[in-house]
Amino acid sequence: MPELIVNLFASAGGNTDIAIGNILGSNISNILLILGISAMIYPLAAKKNTVWKEIPLSLLAAIILGVMANDMLIDDVGFSGLTKIDGIILIAFFIIFLYYTFGIAKISEESSETNIKKFGNLKSALFIVCGLVGLALGGKWIVDGAVKIAELFNVSQSLVGLTIVAVGTSLPELATSAIAAYKKQADIAIGNIVGSNIFNIFWILGISSIIRPLPFNMNSTVDILMTVFASLMLFIIMFISKKHTMERWHGALMVVVYIGYVYFLIISQ
Repeated sequence: MPELIVNLFASAGGNTDIAIGNILGSNISNILLILGISAMIYPLAAKKNTVWKEIPLSLLAAIILGVMANDMLIDDVGFSGLTKIDGIILIAFFIIFLYYTFGIAKISEESSETNIKKFGNLKSALFIVCGLVGLALGGKWIVDGAVKIAELFNVSQSLVGLTIVAVGTSLPELATSAIAAYKKQADIAIGNIVGSNIFNIFWILGISSIIRPLPFNMNSTVDILMTVFASLMLFIIMFISKKHTMERWHGALMVVVYIGYVYFLIISQ
């Protein structure tokens, strides 16, 4: 939801670099930074289904985005970006993903926790409304603040979106995965990140490009390649490691790679 709200404001206001940078940066930080930190807290063991289906699907989402966003390179036309048609296609992939997810939920035989605190309908509705209002205000402030920071330090909106905005909107994922790792609930820690990355590309970029076409430049292509690399790195680690487990040193390596990526972004300005 934070990524969605920020992108809705960014797209509607014409700040497409922030919208693009927010999603690409969030996906990169989700894998390299958040999963890295989570694995350092406690080794994360993934289920076979996650390794062979969900993680490859997140990798496929990044590859599809790379193909759709490089019209100049592939079709030799004068514009590269996500158009409304691309957005509709991304939404279609998202619907397929939801269908798959609900199918998994129906056939799952795992027991779920039932000790969930329950509220009355009125209180629940009030919490939802307050949360949505808070997200709307926060989303607008993030976009406005990101534009001001870019102007103040004379850096691109893309850099701000890829770093400050991306990490800021990914804080819920960091809290969820870190706590799940601490409680040794690896499925939640990994599923939270993989699911978020799939949602970000198929759903949020799909909606954003329908609102306003999102132009991509060559710098964005580098960031897409980094998104693909991060997803591929996660798959390789889970594939080759014993019992599909991301060890603490794997997590440390991913955090180092993320720091190197941010350093590259800063010096390339």
